[in-house]
Amino acid sequence: MGRAGALRWAALATALALAGSGCSGSDGAAPSAPAAAPPVATSPANVGLPQLPGQAFYVSDRTNAARQLAALRGQGRTADADSLLRIAAQPSAQWLGEQDAREIAEQVSRRATEADRTAVFVAYNIPHRDCGLYSAGGAADAAAYRAWITGVAEALADRRAWVVLEPDAVPHTLDGCGVKGDQAAERYGLLAFAVQELKKRPNVRVYLDAGNPGWAQDPAELAGALRKSGIAAADGFAVNVANFYETGRNAAYGGGLSAALGGKHFVIDTSRNGNGPLGGDSWCNPPGRALGERPTADTGRPGVDAYLWVKNPGESDGECGRGEPRAGEFWLPYALGLARAAR
Repeated sequence: MGRAGALRWAALATALALAGSGCSGSDGAAPSAPAAAPPVATSPANVGLPQLPGQAFYVSDRTNAARQLAALRGQGRTADADSLLRIAAQPSAQWLGEQDAREIAEQVSRRATEADRTAVFVAYNIPHRDCGLYSAGGAADAAAYRAWITGVAEALADRRAWVVLEPDAVPHTLDGCGVKGDQAAERYGLLAFAVQELKKRPNVRVYLDAGNPGWAQDPAELAGALRKSGIAAADGFAVNVANFYETGRNAAYGGGLSAALGGKHFVIDTSRNGNGPLGGDSWCNPPGRALGERPTADTGRPGVDAYLWVKNPGESDGECGRGEPRAGEFWLPYALGLARAAR
């Protein structure tokens, strides 16, 4: 980290301390993502996190990274806490799954509004989710999903929010997942319904997931699947969710897909793409990765609405056979590695 970066993080650490004291997938395989949202109940161990000047998106002190930061400070592990601050102090998405989604959406969006920021959510509850892999689950059937997404939309009310809709759901209808025929048609209908319900809320933006540059898809076929899924009524699409591809490559990939969709805008998940992908089939907790560009709605790239941390850095992709935690659980050594490798 350069001198300017070091000074910036030192200033942020000071602000954090004051707040806390009360003085102020891979090539051909889908990436796994957290299966459940972290709890949002207030904890005495929470450390107040300041909202960064100029930042449009909400920084929550209820994330797994923020909770771990509080624990590290309580243990006197200052160096580790300073490293983890590079994650905890940035806005990251709130994942909504089977449990308490409506309540979490209402609470987080309300706190974001009180802070004059925009909350970012991931709706992740489509039936047959993740092809039965590390983040398997989802709503029991179509009726349950429609009720679930309607509840989420109602919870957001008239508050500002961005929603990344169902990572992997569209691309999995075009690969070897098995979501084909009637199941694929049902999924497209559910996604279109979700877009429709969310867009009833006046200040909600919706971005349908559209895979990543390393996930072999025919662009015309993917564009067709996105049209069936309601992209026309959405604000755009999301790329690189929970993956590692460089921002420039994602911008090119998204730009091509945008052209096939009549100029639809898109967002890029930059949470862990600072060093790019490891290569091969290494999408599950690959070592040596780094945080990417910080979340911002000022990307300087035409058609790219934002860089977002959709995947929460430090949360496991799944039990990949090397002793990792299950999908969505916070993994401190991995989080510290991402933070320390960041430029």
